[in-house]
Amino acid sequence: MVAPWLYGEYLAYLLRCWKFEGEQRLTPLLAGLWRQQVPTPPEVDAIVPVPLHWLRQWRRGYNQAELLARALQQYWPGLVVDTGLLLRNRPTRAQSGMNALQRSRNLSEAFTARNRCANLRVAVVDDVLTTGATAGEVARTLKNAGASHVEIWCLARTPSPGD
Repeated sequence: MVAPWLYGEYLAYLLRCWKFEGEQRLTPLLAGLWRQQVPTPPEVDAIVPVPLHWLRQWRRGYNQAELLARALQQYWPGLVVDTGLLLRNRPTRAQSGMNALQRSRNLSEAFTARNRCANLRVAVVDDVLTTGATAGEVARTLKNAGASHVEIWCLARTPSPGD
C-alpha cells in the first residue's frame, strides 16, 4: 500500500472540495502532494482508478480516482492508466459514515474485471483509504482475474491508533 499522507483536517477539507464540490482544479495540487512523498513510482504494468458506478459518475461529472491517476501519469509518462479493466457493476451507497462491516457488505461483489489480467502488476488508485474495504474488494477481483500483484495507491489514509 502506498498512502503518503494522513487524512487530517486540511487534507480532508481539500479532498471534500475536490470530490464533492466539483473542484477538479485541485487535481494537480493533490497529485503534486503525492509526488512530493513518492518521487518514483513503484513498478507496475497498469494503474487502475477505482471506478464509480456509471450513475454516480454521471451525477458527479467525473471520477476523482481517474483524475488523480491521469495526473500521476503526467508526472510519470511510462505509467499506463487503464479505465477499462475494472467495472463497478452495481450502485453502492456512499461509504462515509459507515463502519468497517457496513462498508464491506456494501462493496461485496460490487466490482467485475472486464478482462483477464494474467500476470499483470496492477496499482489501484483511490483518494482515501479508510477501512480498506474498497481496496480489499478491488484487489480480490483483480487477483481472481489473474493479476500477479495488486498495489493500492491512495493519496491519504485515515490515522491508525498511535499515528
